[in-house]
Amino acid sequence: MSERCSSSACNGRHLRKQCCPVNGYEYAEVPIRTITHHIKAPWAWQPSAQRYFFCDDPACEVVYFGDDGSTILKQQLRTPPGQKETSADRRLCYCFGITEQDFQRNPNTRDYVLAQTKSGHCACETSNPSGRCCLKDFPPPADE
Repeated sequence: MSERCSSSACNGRHLRKQCCPVNGYEYAEVPIRTITHHIKAPWAWQPSAQRYFFCDDPACEVVYFGDDGSTILKQQLRTPPGQKETSADRRLCYCFGITEQDFQRNPNTRDYVLAQTKSGHCACETSNPSGRCCLKDFPPPADE
């Protein structure tokens, strides 16, 4: 989990991070285009913030929050973000539809995603609710 924010931490210590207004932890920026791919009614959403951030805390209902204090909650998304779920069917890879259960059955799915990513065949920036590479969401290899 990210670092808990103090008032000084939220005052621009990391230009690409900001504190979640609900849980107080610091999270990375996410492109607006990522949000528009995940919210239920993107045509009705009017972004009000300059920048948005992705909260991956499973205990927090906020998924996205803006630098203006606006929030987008789990129930406002088309699918639940795997980073906020704990079930075996939670998504690890949005580009190729791989779940935690798929990975547990066949750990080579991570190698497949790695190869596809290296070949440029992924779309993590829009497919993954975090806007980042899906490989980050896989458990580390057993030898690490």
